[in-house]
Amino acid sequence: MGLPFRGRGGLAKRIIPCLDVKDGRTVKGVNFVDLRDAGDPVELAWQYSQQGADELVFLDITATHERRKTMVELVKAVARNINIPFTIGGGINEISDADALLNAGADKISINSAAVRNPALIDELANAFGVQFVVVAVDTRHNEGKNIVHLNGGRIPTEKETFDWILEAESRGAGEILLTSMDHDGTKAGFDCSFLKTINNAVHVPVIASGGAGNVQHFVDVFEQANVDAALAASVFHYGEILIPDLKNVLKDKGIEVRISPPAP
Repeated sequence: MGLPFRGRGGLAKRIIPCLDVKDGRTVKGVNFVDLRDAGDPVELAWQYSQQGADELVFLDITATHERRKTMVELVKAVARNINIPFTIGGGINEISDADALLNAGADKISINSAAVRNPALIDELANAFGVQFVVVAVDTRHNEGKNIVHLNGGRIPTEKETFDWILEAESRGAGEILLTSMDHDGTKAGFDCSFLKTINNAVHVPVIASGGAGNVQHFVDVFEQANVDAALAASVFHYGEILIPDLKNVLKDKGIEVRISPPAP
């Protein structure tokens, strides 16, 4: 049940494409709405694995809202086509859900709304599978001077302040925090580096930055300014605006340690 490695120790920063899936297709929106098609998730997963992505995150973004489970068969298909770590989230409410996804090929599971509604779920999953398998995803939005946790794909604001909730999630056994700024998501205006830095300085587990990537400099900024362990993005990768090998070469040139993969055959 050891914790995952921290990036602060000089270990490589991770680049993570995110596959938001709805009705079996990868989609992407702006500020969590106006979704448009971005391709077949199995094909995209394979492409990212070949490009040198460090991990993949696969989120069934309407599973919680539609009160159903993540599509296990699609998960199996994605897992068969990649050779990099793979995190799956969406509709996970109990141990059996996580067990099914890990058996289908996931390396880690991500919980979001279910964890806020039942914080003990974090403890249960960490005890059952180990903290290294448990990613707690947090969707946050700035509201009246506070960062507030939102549920169900950003549809429902809560009374929880994001900073306090993340500290609680860590104390319960979250092995990683995936923090998405809803204000920045899909805008391509850059990550919320200031808040990410605040969170990263407060916790002892890896933080994955999400929401706002629009160009290569934004990745440089989030690693240099917030010192997060990983940066996640979707549309800039899905639509070919940023190629992962090019991104990693720039990061390396900036003195940011990344894992450079040999060219795919």
